[in-house]
Amino acid sequence: MAKAKPRLYRILLLEDDLEAAGKLLLALGRIEPHLAPFDLDVTLLSTSDAVKELVNAHPGRRYGIILMDRDCKMNGSFHVLDDMHFTPENVISISSTPMWNHVARDRGAVHVIPKSFGDLDGFAERVAQQVLEMLQGKARQTPAAERSSPWSEI
Repeated sequence: MAKAKPRLYRILLLEDDLEAAGKLLLALGRIEPHLAPFDLDVTLLSTSDAVKELVNAHPGRRYGIILMDRDCKMNGSFHVLDDMHFTPENVISISSTPMWNHVARDRGAVHVIPKSFGDLDGFAERVAQQVLEMLQGKARQTPAAERSSPWSEI
């Protein structure tokens, strides 16, 4: 008997600080049981070049949630992300720099959770809680027949 395809929520994490990324991944892991029968599929990228090569170059790849820092290790910007991969209301801007969070809002981002290097654990928990609320809202909007299908993917 073939194994059923997993039901996934796709999250794109654009973060160049590996300590912050690690805290975010741990916090996302803590909310995953609350999303059953769905699992999280998290893609972590730490450079704008990776965004161009691995995301923008694949127009069919879509993400349910984007956690977007602004600056990256290569002195570039994660704001190079092509908007065909997301809708602005699914972006959570996570920059520690207020100006970049304002830029993200100007581009349509609805959610902003400023990164606090003084409290990365608290920051990660706030982000995970926002992700949980957004994904639970998506699940309520998804028709029951689609939610019960082993092929549904958001």
